[in-house]
Amino acid sequence: MRALPLLVVASVACSISAHAEVKESSADHLLIVNARTIQASPNKVYAALIDIGRWWDGEHTYSGDATNLSMQSVAGGCFCERWATQSVAHGRVIWANPGKLLRLDTALGPLQSMAVQGVMTFALKPSGDGTALQFEYRVNGSGSSGLDKLAPSIDGVLMAQLQRLQSYLETGKAQPAKP
Repeated sequence: MRALPLLVVASVACSISAHAEVKESSADHLLIVNARTIQASPNKVYAALIDIGRWWDGEHTYSGDATNLSMQSVAGGCFCERWATQSVAHGRVIWANPGKLLRLDTALGPLQSMAVQGVMTFALKPSGDGTALQFEYRVNGSGSSGLDKLAPSIDGVLMAQLQRLQSYLETGKAQPAKP
């Protein structure tokens, strides 16, 4: 079975304008941050974020097909995956401010069964001819969660997804740039 991002170590090809970091990690929490500039307007970046099936890697879905992903850009909106007779709620939107901010309550993939709390934030600001994207993923759980051991893998997968988003916006294709 394929799992939405997390326990697979990804090789990441980040652009020069990107900086990723596991800012904090311990057994009971982690914080991953990323700052990058995307050559697209904040409104286009926001529209792409919610059109997640166009850029997310299908290898990191339960169905194996990213086109089964959808996201409703309203508070309470589902970040869902639906196929055949199955469905998964990967998270829900807790703040939607088009062109400026998208925040999700989400414990992705295997984190879902660990009963941890995750909050993912995409903050967008105009920057020259593009958008400064500030990404944060905060996860909290019990001391037995072992989040510090998972943090590098989670970071790798999420940075690969952000690279796919950037590539999709700048080239029309979600493939990561070659190093």
